[in-house]
Amino acid sequence: MKALVLEQTKTLSIRDIDIEERLGPNDLRVRPSHVGVCGSDVHYYLHGRIGDFVVREPMVLGHETSGVVTELGSEVIGFQVGDRVCMEPGVPSYASAEYRLGTYNLDPAVRFWATPPVHGCMRETVVHPAQFTYRLPENVSLEEGALVEPVAIGVHAAKKASIQPGDEALVLGCGTIGVVTALAAAASGCSNVYITDIDAAKLRLVESKYGSQVTPLPQDQLAKLRDRMDVVFEASGAESAIVNIADHARPGGRIVLIGMPNDRVSVDIVAIEVKELTLSSVFRYAHAFPRTLQFIASQKIDVRSLVTHSFSFADSIKAYELAGSLPADAIKIMINMD
Repeated sequence: MKALVLEQTKTLSIRDIDIEERLGPNDLRVRPSHVGVCGSDVHYYLHGRIGDFVVREPMVLGHETSGVVTELGSEVIGFQVGDRVCMEPGVPSYASAEYRLGTYNLDPAVRFWATPPVHGCMRETVVHPAQFTYRLPENVSLEEGALVEPVAIGVHAAKKASIQPGDEALVLGCGTIGVVTALAAAASGCSNVYITDIDAAKLRLVESKYGSQVTPLPQDQLAKLRDRMDVVFEASGAESAIVNIADHARPGGRIVLIGMPNDRVSVDIVAIEVKELTLSSVFRYAHAFPRTLQFIASQKIDVRSLVTHSFSFADSIKAYELAGSLPADAIKIMINMD
């Protein structure tokens, strides 16, 4: 089948690739329709690895996707051919303790699309468990369906934050995950959500798209939020943001870590203790897709404005070249597979 293949660092091709995927009794075969370009995809493209996950042989990219069901496993119920769906890209071992406990995202054996050695979904068809596939509501488009995966990270983070109606929140980092976290916090009941970044152009972009829901704040104005925030989300992975993260939280407030720094970071533990802050972290998401779909279907979260650039599958290499340049005017780059 035709696929977008990462051949080696900074080398992509669109070509035929042999991928044998047997349709099990509880699986669906799906034709991908839209695929978003994720930061992890770009990292593999530029660097060939993320931590211990190393691209050692050609790998199909992509894990943020929607599509149309083309075939059903013999025991599948609740779906039919032609259904429009989105899919969780990580499939755990059903025998794992993490799966039984409901924290299936933490299963060390999880197979996640476009994480070596697992091929991603930038190809003609994929086989996926029905259990991790979700039918799109009628008023949610296939493009919006491909955005459920990144938005689910923000929704999972907002749930971890135990947001109470009227809370104030600050998001550190104006990348895609920072933006969707801010939107999820607002949809979850925060009265004020601030977002900051060292890149003024990104702040202006968020202001133009979501200024009625979140408040972009330049770095030199952060002092006015000191000791005030009920919740602080760290979505940048930047050491400078993590080191001083306790400064922004009120006494008794909460911190949620989302961004992943490249190296170990020192944190002022005393600053956290004297405020008795609750520190949480997230790794992807669990049980977040249904809630995310509800937010999108009800228009509590507007995902259409996240897409700043669109490409056809034939131009998907250009999409990755653009993403690799880290443009300030991009939130989500989307590829139309049809």
